[in-house]
Amino acid sequence: MRTFLVITDESDEARAALRFAARRAVQVGGAVHILAVVAQQNFSAFGGVQATIEEEARDRAEILAHGVAGNLLAESGLMPTISVKIGAGQTIVSEFLESHKEVAALVLGAAKGGNPGPLVTYFAAHAGTLPCPLYVIPHDYDETNSDHEA
Repeated sequence: MRTFLVITDESDEARAALRFAARRAVQVGGAVHILAVVAQQNFSAFGGVQATIEEEARDRAEILAHGVAGNLLAESGLMPTISVKIGAGQTIVSEFLESHKEVAALVLGAAKGGNPGPLVTYFAAHAGTLPCPLYVIPHDYDETNSDHEA
């Protein structure tokens, strides 16, 4: 099954990327996998405190991902798969793509302004080495109001 991998957070661009991926998945009878990345904390003076901070961040990411999944189910009828990983975004996404051959496309949302975001910048520069196509979706993209068909 063709799977569209979407990296998500609370941003407008992540929501636009998710809507795009859901529409594509519905069109091709595919699936959506939501990957929420939690940055690893660099605070290591007290290991227990660091672990608590990371666990709270993971819990917030899981709540966000499940909320997004519920919205996706309501809008498209698709129930996505959800993963939450702690660490560096570029590394986590790269490792995920290497180990999940069913991923047909990586779908990222681009932030408004001159800097589209670290994941978009990194993966756009490495698009030729990715095992799947990369879709970069503008933060305010809405296919229902667009003459463009991707």
